[in-house]
Amino acid sequence: MQKIIFGLIFALLVVSDVLAQKFGYIDTDYILSKMPDAQKVQGELDAASTKWEKEIKDRQMEIDKMEQDYRAEEVLLTDAMRQERKQSIENKRKEAMDYNKKVYGPEGLLYLKKKELMTPLRDKIFEAVNKVVKTRKLEFMFDKAADLIMIYADPRHDYSDYVLEELGLGDKDDNPNKKK
Repeated sequence: MQKIIFGLIFALLVVSDVLAQKFGYIDTDYILSKMPDAQKVQGELDAASTKWEKEIKDRQMEIDKMEQDYRAEEVLLTDAMRQERKQSIENKRKEAMDYNKKVYGPEGLLYLKKKELMTPLRDKIFEAVNKVVKTRKLEFMFDKAADLIMIYADPRHDYSDYVLEELGLGDKDDNPNKKK
């Protein structure tokens, strides 16, 4: 009997401790959309991506031209020359695929550029979140924009506007936690 009572008391203490914890969430996508530096970073990423896309397109056009020239001259070439041209075209195609992977692959140039440019912004957000967590005495802070799945989030627990205020980007006329 004592074990059951002790178990119930322990369960009540654990539940009351969990219920007493304060938590909140932010939406980094929303915060980034309000940061002028993030728009500048996006512009730089777009410019770099456009440059790389042009380089890839130019490589493909070169391959297409090589194939077109080969088809036009194929009947005039010896077997050895045909093999050499086919190999040359195949090598160019492989180079183009490797370059595409180098730019847009999982650890490619675009990923590295984005990481390089976004790290200072994410650090600013992280510092602001830490201040908000300490000021508001929160124990947990989630990011709605991250891979964490939130089926429902009560807007009362959205601290994105507080983080924006901490970053100096808050709207003086906007009441935190009263988003559209």
